[in-house]
Amino acid sequence: MPESAALSRRNLFLLGFLTLIWGFNWPIMKVVLREFPPFTFRSLCMAAGAIGLFAIAKFNKLPLAVPRGQWPRLLASALFNITGWNLLIAFGLQQVAAGRGVILAYTMPVWTILLSMIFLHEKLTARRTLGLLFGMAAMFILISVEFEQLKTAPLGAFLVVSAALSWSIGTVIMKRFPVTLPTTSMTGWMMLLGGIPIWIATAFFEQRAVQQVSLWPALGVVYNMTLAVIFCYWAWNKLISSGSASVTALSTLMIPVLGVFSSMLLLGERPQWQEFAALALVMVALLLVLLPVTKK
Repeated sequence: MPESAALSRRNLFLLGFLTLIWGFNWPIMKVVLREFPPFTFRSLCMAAGAIGLFAIAKFNKLPLAVPRGQWPRLLASALFNITGWNLLIAFGLQQVAAGRGVILAYTMPVWTILLSMIFLHEKLTARRTLGLLFGMAAMFILISVEFEQLKTAPLGAFLVVSAALSWSIGTVIMKRFPVTLPTTSMTGWMMLLGGIPIWIATAFFEQRAVQQVSLWPALGVVYNMTLAVIFCYWAWNKLISSGSASVTALSTLMIPVLGVFSSMLLLGERPQWQEFAALALVMVALLLVLLPVTKK
């Protein structure tokens, strides 16, 4: 795939909305998890996602039947992209701050690029290499501020990085073994299949009901069920199905920076020079990855 065709204008708009919604969702999830147990929280999101996406597909008269022989690939994508990611992130965020969590989670482009080179035979061009280096330099600056705190919660850090790897594996599976369904229908099935283990785990390990729900955690759950799950998962699958897995993964580098700044805004933290330096590096990385190559 030529670099000049990395992302269409329509996909750039999708990426922009996805970045804003997922970037702000990191501190929102932290607020939600103060009152909602992780299994319960993710169970609600997966149920809303499956019901909402199937309703949208039905309303638009989109096919829902999974083609014969494609159930295994759909199940594998769901287990890594839905089950693995959501459970590992939910438990990881209970032990690390939202700002640190988002930085660790967005080591995802590194895993995606490595797996794409091996299994999808995607080429790591000079511009993508530079973009990756600038992006990872930004992550290193941000994580250096939190290194001492992370040493006190190694399990939380491990869970979040494992979530990033799980997401990358699921992304490569979707690209390598596509399901021939409309994106809305496919994402609905992923929510349903990936949600089953989460619902079972909720029944076994979180029998205690939520005791009290205040306004902001309740609004955070609604935000997750509608925007962060229904829209963003659909948008991500749409981007992956229509472009390079490496380019799409690299294009998400603004999300952790926005996550750090939104955590400051919503959770009362104050920015330092490291946050602004990381923002500048990520902007350079995105320009390298997304701007078309000028032909002479």
